Amino acid sequence: METSSLGDSGVEVTGFVYGAGSIGGIGGAAATRGLGIDTADGLRRLSEAYDLGIRTIDTADSYGGGESERTAGRWLAEQPRDDVVVLTKVGGRVRPDQTDVDLSGPHVERQLAESIRRLGRVDLYLSHAPDPRTPIEETLTAFAAAREAGLIRDYGVSNVDAALLDAILDIAAKRSLPRPVCVQNGLSLLNRADERDLLPLAAAEGIGYLAYSPLAGGVLSDRYLDGAAPAPGSRIALAGDRYYSGMHSAENLTRVAALRDLARQNEISTAGLALAWLLAHPAVTAPVVSPSTDTQWEAVREAAGADLDDTVFAAVSAVFS
Repeated sequence: METSSLGDSGVEVTGFVYGAGSIGGIGGAAATRGLGIDTADGLRRLSEAYDLGIRTIDTADSYGGGESERTAGRWLAEQPRDDVVVLTKVGGRVRPDQTDVDLSGPHVERQLAESIRRLGRVDLYLSHAPDPRTPIEETLTAFAAAREAGLIRDYGVSNVDAALLDAILDIAAKRSLPRPVCVQNGLSLLNRADERDLLPLAAAEGIGYLAYSPLAGGVLSDRYLDGAAPAPGSRIALAGDRYYSGMHSAENLTRVAALRDLARQNEISTAGLALAWLLAHPAVTAPVVSPSTDTQWEAVREAAGADLDDTVFAAVSAVFS
Protein backbone atom coordinates (compact mmCIF):
# COMPACT_ATOMS: atom_id res chain seq x y z
CA MET A 1 0.00 0.00 0.00
CA GLU A 2 1.32 3.43 -0.93
CA THR A 3 2.44 5.85 1.77
CA SER A 4 2.39 9.64 2.07
CA SER A 5 4.44 11.96 4.24
CA LEU A 6 2.70 14.22 6.73
CA GLY A 7 4.07 17.69 6.13
CA ASP A 8 7.83 17.87 6.56
CA SER A 9 7.80 15.53 9.56
CA GLY A 10 9.12 12.51 7.72
CA VAL A 11 6.28 10.48 9.22
CA GLU A 12 4.80 8.25 6.52
CA VAL A 13 1.20 7.05 6.73
CA THR A 14 -0.37 4.40 4.54
CA GLY A 15 -3.16 5.14 2.07
CA PHE A 16 -5.63 3.87 4.66
CA VAL A 17 -5.45 4.30 8.43
CA TYR A 18 -7.05 1.70 10.70
CA GLY A 19 -9.35 3.39 13.20
CA ALA A 20 -9.49 1.52 16.50
CA GLY A 21 -12.24 3.70 17.95
CA SER A 22 -14.76 0.86 18.10
CA ILE A 23 -12.65 -1.33 20.38
CA GLY A 24 -14.27 -1.35 23.80
CA GLY A 25 -16.97 1.11 22.81
CA ILE A 26 -17.95 3.53 20.06
CA GLY A 27 -15.61 6.48 20.36
CA GLY A 28 -15.04 7.99 23.76
CA ALA A 29 -18.61 8.43 24.97
CA ALA A 30 -19.28 6.69 28.27
CA ALA A 31 -22.83 5.93 27.09
CA THR A 32 -21.47 3.72 24.27
CA ARG A 33 -18.88 1.89 26.36
CA GLY A 34 -18.99 -1.84 25.70
CA LEU A 35 -21.12 -1.41 22.57
CA GLY A 36 -18.26 -1.76 20.12
CA ILE A 37 -16.07 -4.81 19.54
CA ASP A 38 -14.29 -6.66 22.33
CA THR A 39 -10.58 -7.19 22.79
CA ALA A 40 -10.42 -10.46 20.88
CA ASP A 41 -12.21 -8.99 17.87
CA GLY A 42 -10.07 -5.88 18.12
CA LEU A 43 -6.89 -7.94 17.91
CA ARG A 44 -8.28 -9.73 14.85
CA ARG A 45 -9.23 -6.46 13.15
CA LEU A 46 -5.77 -5.02 13.76
CA SER A 47 -4.18 -8.11 12.20
CA GLU A 48 -6.57 -7.96 9.24
CA ALA A 49 -5.58 -4.35 8.66
CA TYR A 50 -1.90 -5.25 8.82
CA ASP A 51 -2.35 -8.15 6.41
CA LEU A 52 -3.97 -5.73 3.96
CA GLY A 53 -0.93 -3.48 4.12
CA ILE A 54 -2.25 -0.83 6.51
CA ARG A 55 0.61 0.40 8.66
CA THR A 56 -1.04 3.27 10.54
CA ILE A 57 -3.24 2.86 13.64
CA ASP A 58 -5.50 5.59 14.98
CA THR A 59 -6.77 5.52 18.56
CA ALA A 60 -7.33 7.88 21.52
CA ASP A 61 -6.89 7.77 25.27
CA SER A 62 -10.65 8.10 25.74
CA TYR A 63 -11.83 5.39 23.32
CA GLY A 64 -13.59 2.60 25.15
CA GLY A 65 -12.40 3.95 28.48
CA GLY A 66 -8.82 3.19 27.44
CA GLU A 67 -9.57 -0.27 26.07
CA SER A 68 -8.74 0.76 22.52
CA GLU A 69 -5.22 1.83 23.49
CA ARG A 70 -4.72 -1.21 25.70
CA THR A 71 -5.75 -3.57 22.90
CA ALA A 72 -3.59 -1.84 20.31
CA GLY A 73 -0.66 -1.93 22.73
CA ARG A 74 -1.15 -5.64 23.33
CA TRP A 75 -1.25 -6.27 19.57
CA LEU A 76 1.92 -4.22 19.01
CA ALA A 77 3.71 -6.13 21.77
CA GLU A 78 2.81 -9.59 20.47
CA GLN A 79 5.40 -9.41 17.72
CA PRO A 80 7.76 -6.71 16.40
CA ARG A 81 5.87 -4.25 14.22
CA ASP A 82 8.28 -1.36 13.95
CA ASP A 83 6.81 -0.44 10.57
CA VAL A 84 3.50 0.64 12.15
CA VAL A 85 2.86 4.32 12.84
CA VAL A 86 0.93 4.72 16.11
CA LEU A 87 -1.39 7.72 16.35
CA THR A 88 -3.36 8.60 19.46
CA LYS A 89 -5.24 11.62 20.73
CA VAL A 90 -5.53 13.60 23.94
CA GLY A 91 -8.14 15.91 25.40
CA GLY A 92 -11.21 13.68 25.56
CA ARG A 93 -12.91 12.91 28.85
CA VAL A 94 -10.84 10.37 30.77
CA ARG A 95 -11.18 11.48 34.43
CA PRO A 96 -14.33 11.20 36.54
CA ASP A 97 -14.10 14.90 37.37
CA GLN A 98 -13.46 15.98 33.77
CA THR A 99 -16.46 17.74 32.28
CA ASP A 100 -14.97 19.04 29.03
CA VAL A 101 -12.03 18.81 26.67
CA ASP A 102 -8.72 19.35 28.48
CA LEU A 103 -5.63 20.39 26.53
CA SER A 104 -3.81 21.98 29.45
CA GLY A 105 -0.09 21.34 29.70
CA PRO A 106 -0.29 19.10 32.79
CA HIS A 107 -3.10 17.03 31.28
CA VAL A 108 -1.22 16.54 28.00
CA GLU A 109 1.92 15.48 29.86
CA ARG A 110 0.04 13.10 32.16
CA GLN A 111 -2.03 11.50 29.42
CA LEU A 112 0.91 11.08 27.06
CA ALA A 113 2.71 9.08 29.75
CA GLU A 114 -0.41 6.92 30.16
CA SER A 115 -0.78 6.41 26.39
CA ILE A 116 2.87 5.39 26.08
CA ARG A 117 2.38 2.94 28.95
CA ARG A 118 -0.60 1.37 27.18
CA LEU A 119 0.69 1.47 23.61
CA GLY A 120 4.43 1.08 24.06
CA ARG A 121 5.08 4.18 21.96
CA VAL A 122 3.32 7.15 20.40
CA ASP A 123 4.45 8.38 17.00
CA LEU A 124 1.81 11.02 16.29
CA TYR A 125 0.00 12.83 19.09
CA LEU A 126 -3.15 14.77 18.24
CA SER A 127 -5.37 17.12 20.17
CA HIS A 128 -8.78 15.44 20.12
CA ALA A 129 -10.95 18.55 20.01
CA PRO A 130 -10.68 22.28 20.76
CA ASP A 131 -10.32 23.42 24.36
CA PRO A 132 -11.50 27.04 24.60
CA ARG A 133 -10.34 27.33 28.23
CA THR A 134 -6.68 26.55 27.59
CA PRO A 135 -4.49 29.04 25.68
CA ILE A 136 -3.32 27.59 22.37
CA GLU A 137 0.28 28.46 23.25
CA GLU A 138 0.11 26.27 26.37
CA THR A 139 -1.02 23.24 24.37
CA LEU A 140 1.54 23.77 21.61
CA THR A 141 4.29 24.19 24.20
CA ALA A 142 3.33 20.84 25.74
CA PHE A 143 3.45 19.14 22.33
CA ALA A 144 6.78 20.82 21.57
CA ALA A 145 8.25 19.59 24.87
CA ALA A 146 7.09 16.03 24.13
CA ARG A 147 8.68 16.17 20.69
CA GLU A 148 11.91 17.65 22.04
CA ALA A 149 12.09 14.90 24.67
CA GLY A 150 11.68 12.23 22.00
CA LEU A 151 8.38 11.02 23.43
CA ILE A 152 6.59 11.61 20.12
CA ARG A 153 7.75 12.06 16.56
CA ASP A 154 5.31 14.88 15.83
CA TYR A 155 1.84 16.21 16.56
CA GLY A 156 -1.40 17.18 14.88
CA VAL A 157 -4.90 18.48 15.60
CA SER A 158 -8.39 17.04 15.24
CA ASN A 159 -11.89 18.46 14.90
CA VAL A 160 -10.69 21.96 14.09
CA ASP A 161 -12.08 24.50 11.66
CA ALA A 162 -10.08 26.75 9.34
CA ALA A 163 -10.13 29.71 11.73
CA LEU A 164 -8.70 27.66 14.58
CA LEU A 165 -6.06 26.02 12.39
CA ASP A 166 -5.04 29.46 11.15
CA ALA A 167 -4.76 30.69 14.76
CA ILE A 168 -2.66 27.65 15.71
CA LEU A 169 -0.28 28.25 12.80
CA ASP A 170 -0.02 31.94 13.65
CA ILE A 171 0.84 31.29 17.31
CA ALA A 172 3.33 28.57 16.35
CA ALA A 173 5.08 31.01 14.02
CA LYS A 174 5.12 33.88 16.52
CA ARG A 175 6.37 31.72 19.41
CA SER A 176 8.80 29.65 17.30
CA LEU A 177 6.92 26.47 18.19
CA PRO A 178 6.51 23.41 15.95
CA ARG A 179 3.55 23.43 13.57
CA PRO A 180 1.03 20.59 13.43
CA VAL A 181 1.80 18.14 10.63
CA CYS A 182 -1.73 16.86 10.16
CA VAL A 183 -5.42 17.53 10.69
CA GLN A 184 -7.89 14.73 11.39
CA ASN A 185 -11.49 15.74 10.71
CA GLY A 186 -14.69 14.11 9.57
CA LEU A 187 -14.97 14.08 5.78
CA SER A 188 -17.09 12.03 3.42
CA LEU A 189 -19.39 12.50 0.45
CA LEU A 190 -22.10 13.35 2.99
CA ASN A 191 -19.89 15.71 4.99
CA ARG A 192 -17.91 18.00 2.71
CA ALA A 193 -17.83 21.18 4.80
CA ASP A 194 -14.02 21.17 5.08
CA GLU A 195 -13.66 21.50 1.31
CA ARG A 196 -14.58 25.17 1.43
CA ASP A 197 -11.95 26.59 3.79
CA LEU A 198 -10.01 24.06 5.83
CA LEU A 199 -8.78 21.74 3.10
CA PRO A 200 -7.42 24.59 0.96
CA LEU A 201 -5.64 26.03 4.02
CA ALA A 202 -4.12 22.67 5.01
CA ALA A 203 -3.00 22.00 1.44
CA ALA A 204 -1.47 25.47 1.09
CA GLU A 205 0.44 25.02 4.35
CA GLY A 206 1.66 21.52 3.51
CA ILE A 207 -0.34 19.91 6.32
CA GLY A 208 -1.64 16.36 5.94
CA TYR A 209 -5.34 15.55 6.22
CA LEU A 210 -6.79 12.32 7.65
CA ALA A 211 -10.50 11.81 6.99
CA TYR A 212 -12.49 9.96 9.64
CA SER A 213 -16.06 8.62 9.23
CA PRO A 214 -15.46 8.21 5.46
CA LEU A 215 -18.65 6.14 5.05
CA ALA A 216 -20.80 8.24 7.41
CA GLY A 217 -21.47 5.33 9.73
CA GLY A 218 -22.21 2.99 6.84
CA VAL A 219 -24.79 5.21 5.13
CA LEU A 220 -22.45 5.47 2.14
CA SER A 221 -22.91 1.78 1.38
CA ASP A 222 -26.00 0.10 0.02
CA ARG A 223 -27.01 -1.47 3.33
CA TYR A 224 -29.73 1.12 4.04
CA LEU A 225 -31.16 1.33 0.53
CA ASP A 226 -34.44 -0.15 -0.71
CA GLY A 227 -36.16 0.49 2.60
CA ALA A 228 -33.70 -1.43 4.78
CA ALA A 229 -33.70 -0.24 8.39
CA PRO A 230 -30.54 0.08 10.49
CA ALA A 231 -29.81 -3.34 11.98
CA PRO A 232 -29.48 -3.73 15.75
CA GLY A 233 -25.84 -3.30 16.67
CA SER A 234 -25.00 -1.11 13.65
CA ARG A 235 -23.30 2.22 14.23
CA ILE A 236 -26.36 4.12 13.06
CA ALA A 237 -28.57 2.17 15.47
CA LEU A 238 -26.17 2.49 18.41
CA ALA A 239 -24.69 5.95 17.95
CA GLY A 240 -26.42 7.61 15.00
CA ASP A 241 -27.67 10.59 17.00
CA ARG A 242 -24.32 11.12 18.72
CA TYR A 243 -21.84 10.72 15.85
CA TYR A 244 -23.82 10.63 12.59
CA SER A 245 -26.62 13.10 13.13
CA GLY A 246 -28.54 13.82 9.94
CA MET A 247 -26.65 11.26 7.86
CA HIS A 248 -29.41 8.64 7.69
CA SER A 249 -32.06 10.71 5.91
CA ALA A 250 -34.34 10.18 2.93
CA GLU A 251 -32.51 12.88 0.96
CA ASN A 252 -29.12 11.31 1.60
CA LEU A 253 -30.34 7.82 0.77
CA THR A 254 -31.57 9.13 -2.60
CA ARG A 255 -28.05 10.35 -3.26
CA VAL A 256 -26.57 7.05 -2.15
CA ALA A 257 -28.87 5.25 -4.57
CA ALA A 258 -27.42 7.40 -7.36
CA LEU A 259 -23.93 6.54 -6.08
CA ARG A 260 -24.86 2.86 -6.30
CA ASP A 261 -25.80 3.35 -9.96
CA LEU A 262 -22.39 4.90 -10.65
CA ALA A 263 -20.69 2.09 -8.73
CA ARG A 264 -22.43 -0.55 -10.82
CA GLN A 265 -21.36 1.23 -14.00
CA ASN A 266 -17.75 1.12 -12.78
CA GLU A 267 -17.92 -2.44 -11.41
CA ILE A 268 -17.20 -1.52 -7.82
CA SER A 269 -19.28 -1.62 -4.64
CA THR A 270 -21.06 1.49 -3.40
CA ALA A 271 -18.86 1.72 -0.32
CA GLY A 272 -15.78 1.00 -2.42
CA LEU A 273 -16.57 3.93 -4.69
CA ALA A 274 -17.16 6.27 -1.73
CA LEU A 275 -13.75 5.32 -0.33
CA ALA A 276 -12.07 5.52 -3.74
CA TRP A 277 -13.42 9.08 -4.08
CA LEU A 278 -11.59 10.03 -0.89
CA LEU A 279 -8.39 8.30 -2.02
CA ALA A 280 -8.54 10.30 -5.24
CA HIS A 281 -9.24 13.58 -3.46
CA PRO A 282 -6.20 15.80 -4.01
CA ALA A 283 -6.31 17.31 -0.51
CA VAL A 284 -6.82 14.08 1.46
CA THR A 285 -3.80 12.15 2.73
CA ALA A 286 -5.68 9.07 3.95
CA PRO A 287 -9.15 7.97 5.10
CA VAL A 288 -9.54 6.35 8.53
CA VAL A 289 -11.47 3.07 8.22
CA SER A 290 -12.80 0.61 10.80
CA PRO A 291 -14.08 -2.50 8.98
CA SER A 292 -15.53 -5.32 11.05
CA THR A 293 -16.86 -7.69 8.36
CA ASP A 294 -15.47 -9.32 5.24
CA THR A 295 -17.77 -7.16 3.09
CA GLN A 296 -16.43 -4.00 4.69
CA TRP A 297 -12.82 -5.12 4.18
CA GLU A 298 -13.61 -5.92 0.55
CA ALA A 299 -14.73 -2.31 0.03
CA VAL A 300 -11.33 -1.15 1.33
CA ARG A 301 -9.56 -3.57 -1.03
CA GLU A 302 -11.65 -2.37 -3.97
CA ALA A 303 -10.90 1.27 -3.23
CA ALA A 304 -7.19 0.60 -2.80
CA GLY A 305 -7.11 -1.06 -6.21
CA ALA A 306 -9.33 1.46 -7.97
CA ASP A 307 -7.97 4.14 -10.26
CA LEU A 308 -10.64 6.83 -10.35
CA ASP A 309 -10.23 9.05 -13.39
CA ASP A 310 -11.26 12.71 -13.39
CA THR A 311 -14.56 11.96 -15.12
CA VAL A 312 -15.74 9.45 -12.51
CA PHE A 313 -14.44 11.62 -9.66
CA ALA A 314 -16.41 14.58 -10.99
CA ALA A 315 -19.56 12.48 -11.50
CA VAL A 316 -19.43 11.22 -7.91
CA SER A 317 -18.79 14.72 -6.60
CA ALA A 318 -21.74 16.07 -8.56
CA VAL A 319 -24.17 13.64 -6.90
CA PHE A 320 -23.27 15.08 -3.50
CA SER A 321 -22.73 18.72 -4.44
